[in-house]
Amino acid sequence: MDLQLTGKTAVITGATRGIGRAIAECFADEGAHVAICARNPEQVAETVKALEAKGVKAFGAVVDIADGPALKAFIVEAGETLGGIDIVVSNASALVQGNAEDAWKAMFDIDMMGAVRTFEAARPFLEQAGQAKGDACFLITSSISAAETDNPNSYGAMKAALIHFAKGVARENAPKKLRCNVVSPGTVFFEGGAWGNVKAGMPAFFEQMIKRNPTGRMATPEEIAAATVFLASPRSAFTTGINMVVDGAISRRANF
Repeated sequence: MDLQLTGKTAVITGATRGIGRAIAECFADEGAHVAICARNPEQVAETVKALEAKGVKAFGAVVDIADGPALKAFIVEAGETLGGIDIVVSNASALVQGNAEDAWKAMFDIDMMGAVRTFEAARPFLEQAGQAKGDACFLITSSISAAETDNPNSYGAMKAALIHFAKGVARENAPKKLRCNVVSPGTVFFEGGAWGNVKAGMPAFFEQMIKRNPTGRMATPEEIAAATVFLASPRSAFTTGINMVVDGAISRRANF
């Protein structure tokens, strides 16, 4: 299936490793020009080089997502460098769990306000793309943890808040041909990632989590990326305001 992404422009935050990197590479494989940001300069430079090797334009910058002005400046520079923005994926996360005040603050500053600021900075570009091309999309990476909890948890609560925010963005901007959707992964394994570290440090707990999933495994970043890129593409032009759960059926709830 042609996702109609050739020549489109996509901006992804937190995109030098794991899910974000896979999303950036998937967009590039579909012919889209890509801008990425992250905190590590060496990883940013390497990612940009790898994306350019796929034959597309790529732009990267070192950005602390919690730094609002720096984040907004990156989005504007990305739009100007790529000649517009058709798609934005807010993927960066503090990735902290628990009920401590610093965990709440980190999740709010990076996950919640990162998404809000990213959208506000990208809005003029996305509105222009929607008007000119009939479709633009803002997409947020959340988590199945938004709907699963055993105790007070900053991570799950802020991921749930992102889903609520996205629905409001979708309804407000639908007349402008500007969509907003969420992808909520379940457990995702890659070396050096959260579950990669659990496997190395707590192998018994890792195996317990593997057994909880009916598929008998965890997702790959590429599987989450494929769902994300399809949902963001013009092939999904009538799909807006949804939370796409990609968890291998590890969750028990039914969505209605």
